[in-house]
Amino acid sequence: MKVTKFANLLAVGLALTFAVGCKKKPTGVTPLPGERPAVVGPGDQSGMINPTPGTGVGSEGTSATPMGNPADWANATRDDKKFEADTVHFKYDSSVVQSSDKSKIADVADYLKGNANTAVEVDGHCDERGTDEYNRALGERRALAVREELIALGVDGTRVLTVSFGRSRPIDTGHSEAAHAKNRRGEFILLTK
Repeated sequence: MKVTKFANLLAVGLALTFAVGCKKKPTGVTPLPGERPAVVGPGDQSGMINPTPGTGVGSEGTSATPMGNPADWANATRDDKKFEADTVHFKYDSSVVQSSDKSKIADVADYLKGNANTAVEVDGHCDERGTDEYNRALGERRALAVREELIALGVDGTRVLTVSFGRSRPIDTGHSEAAHAKNRRGEFILLTK
């Protein structure tokens, strides 16, 4: 009798373990051609571009992908206002560049093609929903999607650096959909030698 009760409890426990313990994969993830896994490291505490590719950028952000040589731009002048009006926004849980934002990316590409001593850092951001890990990866996909658009418009990929800040740098700390929409973005930082 005791063995039967124990077996029943064991069976129920195993069933609950599988039902509750299985992780659900995120839905609506937009893969990019040639996508690489996120590089999540301790980061460089200076907030400057990390001269060692793949070890992180900034104290909160992570280098999305090593490309070119970030050390070439480590001492560059950073201007986060130049392309402020060209900030790209994304739909919830998406890294697809909306057609309404492609002209903004074209403006940045035109500037870069006309100014050889410049580069751009694309910072990917997310709203507050989701885990830190998921949002860092989503921020990476967003930055890479913008990078791919710039490359398609003729910008040399070694002049486009990407960083993911996930949800760590909101521009609106509210909890409404309007606040979330502002935080789902790709920002451009102009780098000049």
